Amino acid sequence: MVKVTINEDLRKERTTCTFNLEELTNFLDDGVENTKKRRKLEDFFLNDPRFKDEVPLEYLSHQEHYEQAIKKSCIFLTKIKEWEEISNSHTLQIYTDIWSSGIDTAIIKQSLPFAVHVVMFLPALIGNGTPEQIEKWVERAFKSAILGTYAQTELGHGTFIRGLETTCTYDPATEHFILNSPTLTSYKWWPGGLGHSCNYAIVLAQLYTQGINQGIHPFIVQLRDSETWMPMPGIKIGEIGSKMGMNSANNGYLAFDNVRLPRMHMLMKNSKVHKDGTYEKSPHEKLTYGTMILVRVLIVRTLVTTNLMKSATIAVRYSAVRRQSELKLGEREPQILDYQTQQYKLFPVIAICLAYKFAAKWLWDKYLLVKTQLEQGDLNQLPELHAMACCLKAVGSTDAAIGVTTCRLACGGHGYMNCSNLPNIYALITATETYEGENTVLLLQTARLLMKSYQVVLSGNGSVSTTLSYLKNYNNLKRLNWITTLECMSDAFFQVAGSKIEDCYFTIKRLVDSGFSQEDAWNQTSIKLTQASEAHCRAFVISAYIKTVIENTTLSAELKFVLTQLGQLICAHWILNRLGDFLQYSNLKPNNVYSVQTLLEDCLKHIRPNAVGLVDSFDIRDEILDSTLGSYDGNVYERLIEGANKSPLNKEPVNRSFELYLKPFLKSNM
Repeated sequence: MVKVTINEDLRKERTTCTFNLEELTNFLDDGVENTKKRRKLEDFFLNDPRFKDEVPLEYLSHQEHYEQAIKKSCIFLTKIKEWEEISNSHTLQIYTDIWSSGIDTAIIKQSLPFAVHVVMFLPALIGNGTPEQIEKWVERAFKSAILGTYAQTELGHGTFIRGLETTCTYDPATEHFILNSPTLTSYKWWPGGLGHSCNYAIVLAQLYTQGINQGIHPFIVQLRDSETWMPMPGIKIGEIGSKMGMNSANNGYLAFDNVRLPRMHMLMKNSKVHKDGTYEKSPHEKLTYGTMILVRVLIVRTLVTTNLMKSATIAVRYSAVRRQSELKLGEREPQILDYQTQQYKLFPVIAICLAYKFAAKWLWDKYLLVKTQLEQGDLNQLPELHAMACCLKAVGSTDAAIGVTTCRLACGGHGYMNCSNLPNIYALITATETYEGENTVLLLQTARLLMKSYQVVLSGNGSVSTTLSYLKNYNNLKRLNWITTLECMSDAFFQVAGSKIEDCYFTIKRLVDSGFSQEDAWNQTSIKLTQASEAHCRAFVISAYIKTVIENTTLSAELKFVLTQLGQLICAHWILNRLGDFLQYSNLKPNNVYSVQTLLEDCLKHIRPNAVGLVDSFDIRDEILDSTLGSYDGNVYERLIEGANKSPLNKEPVNRSFELYLKPFLKSNM
């Protein structure tokens, strides 16, 4: 066995850590047993030699890339079944654990072509199917005897679901639906795995029966023959082409030409079409969109936190190894982690990782609670879940994209190389800013609940959700004097959020009173509304952090001290980045700003000895980081040379283009 030598600078960094790394790892995993379970899961998948790449992904053609992804995916799905038997875990839980740890992108770097099968196709079947339909389809889908996708977005419509143009018209004479794509813009566009990887889809289409448009409903459609994989009659299908990233997701397009579906291919748990064409409306029609809520929850729980943690780990370790320039003339070049500007780039990212980790846990627990309530017909907490999933997905994915970019820039030119894995991480995370709801639209979705809740508080009739209870007293907090403590700063976030919500409410009211329609007044206020939703989200994230860390009685004093510093840092960082809001709406005064800036600088100084320890406690394996810059041993330069030599251009000293083109060109100029 080859002995691995740890870079000396990185080794020394690990001796300065003031807290127990394993304690933080267990805390982030929600317990010692969960840490053991995660590590065992990682061993099971990542120690399989069939997942190793001889040639880096970036050197493959588009077709080779897809074919390799399918090969690995088939092995991957088989191993998931094996793990299901070994661990006695549910399939969705296994996938959630895999996504949370980053195992999936360690195996297939640019997304699984079958991800939508698990995260959307299966939940949509279960959530919208009758018991008979579930019996017919779900077991086959769980066993991967069929592979499905979720075809909602169209070429001309994405977030605006009611505007979808695909039609499904019921014919009572034959008891069939007739599925059509009446326009070019009605082509389904973007569903993952649709291109060549799936043979079934849940298709969302406008239902017409007895001459009436009954709105959007889900239908299960066979796309390809199971033996030949050829498209079924009337199906036009293909891949949408190369993208910025996620190129193994195999996103596709889909169109229908008089495709006939038996009546029971409409998923009828919530709404029904009877044999004669009579339509029976669901009392809970919005439950059709439950799949989208789940995906938004998973984006926050897995992609946002995992990709931020990977990026922070890569950049902090690299910054401990990289030495650059001179702080003092004639002395050895310092580690770039010693520069305050580098700390200012990276340490807030560490704090944001943890902040969204804790917020995501609340969101996941809320989703599981509401899911149980929905099964009992209780929809009371659904609006709060929807609003929080929207804003956390929007603000979290935006913060994550900025955080990953900051980490890449902090690594200088080496961060631009694909072998750093930072470009790929960025491509994965920035995609989340537009899929499953474009972020601006999602913030406006949250704003609708904010406006309704403010009206309830103003009227004094009724109650508001827990996450908006601060609307009852945020104005009282403004009378307090500013002291730069975590509690005071947390209060300031609620003051800003409440004041922005109030401003939006009365702006809309003034516009309506002056003659604007409600819709035009909303549009005229939409910038403020998105900003109010963002402020609400940030106030929630800060409060979730404080409840998780500061109010925790089980953490050691050493770990709690470090986590408190990170909480102070993220508060100070966000306040200074949005100073105008806090000066306008909170009890922060201009002469208090200096204390916030001083706190931020003090936090950077105090976190510095623990920076490497913090990212080490994220416990991300080298296979998952997949980075020449971020490996545990810190042997950056050796790995960069090794990575360069994997280029096909370095297989021979002279490329054939010399004889074919360059040599004749040079001779022609002699």
